[in-house]
Amino acid sequence: MNDLTAARHLLDTELSRTLQTGLDLQRQAYLAHPVPTLDERRADLRTLQRFLRENKLALCEAISADYGHRSRHETLLAEMFPAIDGVDHVQKHLRRWMKPQRRGVDLRNFFGARNRVIPQPLGVVGVIVPWNFPVNLSFVPLSYIFAAGNRAMVKMSENSRHLARLLIEKIPAYFPPEKLQFFDETGGVGIEFSRLHFDHLLFTGSGTTGRAVMAAAAQNLCPVTLELGGKAPAILCDDYAVRQAAERILFVKCLNAGQICTTVDHLFMPTAKIGEFVQAAGEIVSARYPTLASPDFTSIIDQRSFDRLLAAMDEASARGAKLIPLIPGQPFDRSTRKIAPHIVLDAPADCALMQREIFGPILPIRGYQRLDEVINAVNAGPRPLAIYPFSHDGATVQMLLDRVMSGGVSVNDALFHVGQHDLPFGGVGESGMGHYHGKEGFDTFSKLRPVFYQARWSSMKFIMPPYGKFADRVLAFLTK
Repeated sequence: MNDLTAARHLLDTELSRTLQTGLDLQRQAYLAHPVPTLDERRADLRTLQRFLRENKLALCEAISADYGHRSRHETLLAEMFPAIDGVDHVQKHLRRWMKPQRRGVDLRNFFGARNRVIPQPLGVVGVIVPWNFPVNLSFVPLSYIFAAGNRAMVKMSENSRHLARLLIEKIPAYFPPEKLQFFDETGGVGIEFSRLHFDHLLFTGSGTTGRAVMAAAAQNLCPVTLELGGKAPAILCDDYAVRQAAERILFVKCLNAGQICTTVDHLFMPTAKIGEFVQAAGEIVSARYPTLASPDFTSIIDQRSFDRLLAAMDEASARGAKLIPLIPGQPFDRSTRKIAPHIVLDAPADCALMQREIFGPILPIRGYQRLDEVINAVNAGPRPLAIYPFSHDGATVQMLLDRVMSGGVSVNDALFHVGQHDLPFGGVGESGMGHYHGKEGFDTFSKLRPVFYQARWSSMKFIMPPYGKFADRVLAFLTK
């Protein structure tokens, strides 16, 4: 073993020990106090909310530093507001969520026996957070994790170094380490983190990394919730106003420069109306972002992602696609890692823009003559995290809901199903598994524990061995 390999092995050992020590501390605290009271859980939720409010501007600045530039308004709208407001929603419903559920008793009344389902804390939950909405995707899950009475360890992205530093510095003043700890990604942390024997693991990120996380968690039979992504389509139907659809779709597509797992990846629309959409798009986007330097437009997260998007655009153009920038002036700026919103027409079906999740401000448009073409095209690929049908015809919308499966749906808008606190959020198939948000979030991080309370007199005594004619009559009655 050379010196470099030995040093790497020592660092990995120390990292593994640090993570395991954090888990052991939280596990011991859980075992000492496994079921926090309603008041204790509410206190944790209030503390989460207080941290966000007291550090709001610092969090915005740290995220912007990680991006190179991220619109403060976007961080407030898409991260701070959902996390702060979400705590209020959880607080409102928590007493009811915690209440044991009464269930019916089988075997013909069973002489007064009772069934209950008791939601109890799982223990220690691990959370692996992506870079695109790092406050939202850590603190919204934490509100459900704490509501369910658990403790949490949170691993931040390698692209969230400024934010991770702030969280690691500030959180100990709000929560003790046996309740909540944050960890930075300094190299190899994610691998070791996903190998820990958590009671549940939540991962949000790419499908490729999700597979690795799930494989590592499987070694401990650790249940996982995977929130992945994919190519979520908008489907503009012939009866819907083109300009209104453009206004709504392009707001979501430009938000965070398209770096959202649930954004509109591409658009299906009637071929005859594409020109009208393109014209409206240019007017709408240039009014919202007069230049690429607009402080309201966010940078691409890192150089690798910036280069990947430009390469995908160059490939499509070289193969005959038409690229239409929607902001006047230069189409991109290497110094700020900004790429102007673009519409792409006639992209080859096998090019990178059409095969991979785009994760940028680029909107390919695919024309169609009949909706069956759209249904077949979407169903030929992996099930998306969302679909966005635009139609005022209820029968058409229901037909699309029936025939195209996805993780979630927003009708006549895009993305908004994710922001509804009382709707479960989650993927299906290659776009993820499991849910959180709403009561489903509380249930995901709870053990819904079935408990049967036997009555003073048990009817089972009538059908115990040695079996006789009376047992025959009882069983005949029960199985008639």
